[in-house]
Amino acid sequence: MTNSLSAIAKRLDDAIQSATATHQLPNDQQVDAATGYAIQAMGIELRQQRGERIVGVKMGLTSRAKMEQVGVEEVTWGRLTDAMRREEGGTLVRADFIHPRAEPEIAFVLGRRLTGEVSMAEAALAIEAVAPAIEIIDSRYENFKFSLGDVVADNSSSAAFFIGPFARPDVDIANLGMVLSIDGKPREVGSSAAILGHPLRALVAAARMSARAGHVLEPGDIVLAGAATAAVPVTPGMQVEVEVQHIGRVRFDVS
Repeated sequence: MTNSLSAIAKRLDDAIQSATATHQLPNDQQVDAATGYAIQAMGIELRQQRGERIVGVKMGLTSRAKMEQVGVEEVTWGRLTDAMRREEGGTLVRADFIHPRAEPEIAFVLGRRLTGEVSMAEAALAIEAVAPAIEIIDSRYENFKFSLGDVVADNSSSAAFFIGPFARPDVDIANLGMVLSIDGKPREVGSSAAILGHPLRALVAAARMSARAGHVLEPGDIVLAGAATAAVPVTPGMQVEVEVQHIGRVRFDVS
């Protein structure tokens, strides 16, 4: 069984490195979410063997819009590595990905350890800063189609991320306007309240779900709370910007 799971992890890792889509798991080889997380961990180990370092986690499918877009009904999480981070205001090379999409997010930077079952108040106390963010998701599966187990195994489709200027941690983030613009024109408009009703709930879920896998959120870690709107496909020549009310802006160009 372990060999077959590691083979799936290797196939997904090959898809990342070659920027070439791979097929979904056949119906008679479908995996549940727990098995998907085991495959995800194996894939992250392959990245670490190449020298990548884990710098945080991302939460996935935290809004109804995202669940409906990909056809699943459960929040997921994945790992972020230093190689996935891109410079704010920099350039994303489209050819490095399969079918990348951008989504507007809020990022938390932790000032203290956070793990297991925690309250929203405890999660708030662990935050050192918040920031506007853009996550690039890029399913390694053909046609961006997958089951829940598929997408969990694929590190919840996480591919890259941009973090904007840090803001104070005491900003009220419960219901902030969020706009994703393409070439200066709004493409997706939403509210931070779309993220599980309050983005802090995503941080609570990150502490709880990652702890089940033995992963502890440490000071300095980045947590992406999840998208407030549907994701937008990116193509060369685009300028992508996200503005989060009272927090700031983050942008990048696509070559």
